[in-house]
Amino acid sequence: MRVSWEQYALNIAQTASSRSEDHHVKVGACALNPQRMVVAVGYNGLASGKDVSYDFWRNRDHRRKFMIHAEVNCLSLFKKGEAEMLAVSLLPCSSCATMIAGYGISKVIYGDTYERDTLALEIFDFYDIECIKYGN
Repeated sequence: MRVSWEQYALNIAQTASSRSEDHHVKVGACALNPQRMVVAVGYNGLASGKDVSYDFWRNRDHRRKFMIHAEVNCLSLFKKGEAEMLAVSLLPCSSCATMIAGYGISKVIYGDTYERDTLALEIFDFYDIECIKYGN
């Protein structure tokens, strides 16, 4: 039996997360267009080309403000309206949720819940974005 499109996209997002250099939280995202074609993938990390020492990664609170979220990296690769569904390995934060709404995404699939910020659920409800937790 084949996996659903939602699970397929989430599997790709989870694989993309393995590219993250963040040792504490690795997050990946995958966007599908209405024809179910992958239009973009992204993962959390620093801007391309930015090299830092190992010590940078040891202090989570210090590095957090410099991290570019997986959703932002993914959304930056296509134009508004080109994607219909976004799968993310971790529930998006509230800032990413508003950006997702701005891109016209109608469905969000996520794997794990980010307990520090669950406002995305309220934001998705407000914007009539279908939001489904897959997995655990």
